[in-house]
Amino acid sequence: MESPRIQRALISVSNKQGLAEFARGLVAAGVEILSTGGTRQHLEAESIPVRDVADYTGFPEMMHGRLKTLHPKVHGGILCRHDNPDDVKAMAEHGISTIELVIVNLYPFEATIRKPGATFDEAIEQIDIGGPTMVRGAAKNHAFTTIATDVRQYDEILQQIKSAGRTTLELRRKLAGEAFAHTAAYDRAIADFFAGANASGPFPATLHLEYRLQQVLRYGENPHQQGAVYAAGHAEGASIVTAKQLNGKELSYNNLLDLDSALAMVRDFSEPAAAVIKHNNPCGAAEASTMAEALRLAMAGDPLSAFGSVIGLNRTVDAAAAQVLTEPGLFVEAIVAPGFEPEALTILTTVPKWKANVRLMAVGPIAAPTARLAYRALDGGVLLQDGDVLPDLESAWRVVTEPQPSAAQWADLRFAWSMVRHVKSNAIVLAKGRTLLGSGAGQMSRVDSVKISIEKAGDRVRGSVMASDAFFPFPDSIETAASVGIVAIVQPGGSRNDPDVIAACNRHGIPMIFTGRRHFKH
Repeated sequence: MESPRIQRALISVSNKQGLAEFARGLVAAGVEILSTGGTRQHLEAESIPVRDVADYTGFPEMMHGRLKTLHPKVHGGILCRHDNPDDVKAMAEHGISTIELVIVNLYPFEATIRKPGATFDEAIEQIDIGGPTMVRGAAKNHAFTTIATDVRQYDEILQQIKSAGRTTLELRRKLAGEAFAHTAAYDRAIADFFAGANASGPFPATLHLEYRLQQVLRYGENPHQQGAVYAAGHAEGASIVTAKQLNGKELSYNNLLDLDSALAMVRDFSEPAAAVIKHNNPCGAAEASTMAEALRLAMAGDPLSAFGSVIGLNRTVDAAAAQVLTEPGLFVEAIVAPGFEPEALTILTTVPKWKANVRLMAVGPIAAPTARLAYRALDGGVLLQDGDVLPDLESAWRVVTEPQPSAAQWADLRFAWSMVRHVKSNAIVLAKGRTLLGSGAGQMSRVDSVKISIEKAGDRVRGSVMASDAFFPFPDSIETAASVGIVAIVQPGGSRNDPDVIAACNRHGIPMIFTGRRHFKH
């Protein structure tokens, strides 16, 4: 049997974006619209003909809207199998009209519980009952009924109705799958809310994650691995997943990892800042009075490693910064920034070596980092923890040595401490003039990280400050630092050998700060 023509649509939505245009198109195609409550009022305000569901069922809304669509004349119309004689007979006997199109999105439960001060009772009232029932009924009966749960589906549905008066089975099956995913995510959010309300600790008894496939990538970390990127169901704020690509080739798996790290680094700074990332570690970074100067200093940190790097910026790219980026000898894979001024975009997209290849990613305004959860996959499970994203309170820092840092050293120590938390452990960074001079990352020995950072800094090491992501277990790193002219140190403290480390600093006249907080990054 050919799928039925769409004669009647039931519309009940909380998100009314694009609804008026969709409904007008349906009416123009000869579709009768049934609706309820606020949706009906919205359509009437737009001068769109609509019939109240209560008028159709002969049963009024009651209990402050809790009971309005839970009626056989609604669900019979949705669930009717048009090729089943018993169904058709029952419809005729009970005066039930067919409903070939259902347009429903559910009460804003998650938006409600995210509001500051939202009460438990307010959350309960946003648990939709009739909506999921209609969605599931229409999705189950997708052989005959079309279900729309997302404004992004409206155009394709309307185009098919305009051209053929009906939708294809292929489209209805796809929409049914999306509908069940929609109700599953909704139920998961409610289940997580109750689990949180009843939890005895900070983590839920069952962890549910919802991510939407955004793009299949060319490959994963290596060419023999497949890869894809998924977007969180309710991602908020600036992120590389929601960024707008303005230029360049398709992003790779490794590009996305590096861009995410670059964005995380620069959002820590209030002044114009740039970070140069290679293999998920900074090989250059700087904070300065202008974006162009920060870029120039950051690129000078480790020019050899910066070849083929990814750059993160915390200010909109202007023409002066674009000129720095296009200087001869510089090769960059991708750039992430809040935005790109028109003149800067023109500069970056007309240079031949940039035009086709370099990815330019605009993320919008970059806010200070907020607390979030961090996940790490294991074979057979997943690790979950608070993300290490919040800034440390400087009021908790202690100068533990007899020498005191100068004002200039304080500025460099703050910068170095902001950077070291983003470097793979064991991590050491050297900085001077709020510029990263060298970093030692991912070493099994902390003293090896010290030596690597010194080697990277080269002749610039004298007068620099040093930051360590964890305590120094022995004074050997202090002796090495002193031998090359490092002038101040910041570290968490907490070793049983802290007195020996402090004594070594006093002996060499090096001021040292304990922050009281470790920043391992494995």
